[in-house]
Formats: sequence, C-alpha cells, structure tokens
Amino acid sequence: MFYYILVGILALLAGVAIGFFIARKYMMSYLQKNPPINENMLRVMMMQMGQKPSQKKINQMMQAMNKQMK
Repeated sequence: MFYYILVGILALLAGVAIGFFIARKYMMSYLQKNPPINENMLRVMMMQMGQKPSQKKINQMMQAMNKQMK
C-alpha cells in the first residue's frame, strides 16, 4: 500500500516538473515570435496610419493597453 502512494506522489511531482518546463519553453517561444508592444512600435504604427504621434498620445495608448492587460 505504501508503495502505491509513494509511486503516485513521485509521478505527480515528475508530471508537475515536466509540465513546468514544457510551459516555460512554450512561453519563451511565443514571446520570441510575438514580442510585447513598446513605445517605438506604437509610434511606427501611428505613422503608418497617417497620424502624427505625440508623446502624450503614445503615453495614453500605452496606459490604455496596460490597463486592458490587467
């Protein structure tokens, strides 16, 4: 009986460890393919849309995006 409990706990710990490393690798890959938006990216995006980006507008957009992420 004790053997089954020990094997179950070890299997659970191994599963958690393997899951952690798989999730970590997936997130690293995802962030490398899709980096978070920064101020320079917003500035370029606004210029492509034909708007003249002021620092105030960029700050407002960054705050709105950060608030939406929470």
